[in-house]
Amino acid sequence: MSIVLIGGMDRLAQHYRREAKKHGHQITIYSTENSKIAKSIKAADAVVLFTNKVSHGARNKAVDSAKKQGVPVYMYHSCGLCTLRNCFECLGQAADTRCGQQGPVQ
Repeated sequence: MSIVLIGGMDRLAQHYRREAKKHGHQITIYSTENSKIAKSIKAADAVVLFTNKVSHGARNKAVDSAKKQGVPVYMYHSCGLCTLRNCFECLGQAADTRCGQQGPVQ
């Protein structure tokens, strides 16, 4: 599964990648707003947003882009490795609507 992670901490990027690989996912990480986000979302199977470490503008652009492409968005307030691990486990359970504190954004 191809996942775009928006937000999080730069110092945890290598751990996010390792955890994604362990769960069989390909991950693209954006810790700041970037013009390439929309293109990455278009090719993604899911978007994970760590809302405590991303600007409102970047969050809104990501959600809008994902909605246009029909890509589910999972939002979590915390950005720790355990949060990402729990997200991956949830994604493996056939798009359980309880994933993410706010659930997938449709």
